[in-house]
Amino acid sequence: MFNDSKKEKQQTVETSSNQNIIAQGTKIVGDLSSEGGFRIDGIIEGNLKTPGKVVVGKTGFINGTLEGADAYFEGKFSGKLNLSGTLTLKATAEIQGEVVVGKLAVEPGASFDVTCVMKSAVKSIKHERTTEKTA
Repeated sequence: MFNDSKKEKQQTVETSSNQNIIAQGTKIVGDLSSEGGFRIDGIIEGNLKTPGKVVVGKTGFINGTLEGADAYFEGKFSGKLNLSGTLTLKATAEIQGEVVVGKLAVEPGASFDVTCVMKSAVKSIKHERTTEKTA
């Protein structure tokens, strides 16, 4: 019984260590790729690719391309953003450029100056057209 709880704690620690942290005051120029998620409070100029979640804090800024599953912004982004999941923007977020997302959640006060394409909406329109032809 006691051995099982120790294993669970070890697995929890291993899972949380997959998150990469770019601290405030850090600037990275270049391309980043990881199997884990990112917490960004510094500056990234370049391309970022991950199947994990990306969290950009109030002091965080990404200037480039972001490809991933889900992203949560309190900071700034400029460039091309391509997410298969949900883009969540808090009131302090400032987003500019091109955005392709599955779902979008925007809090009042967020700046969202982009060209936006919703992936799930395009799929449903194609499906409706297909059903019209067969009916």
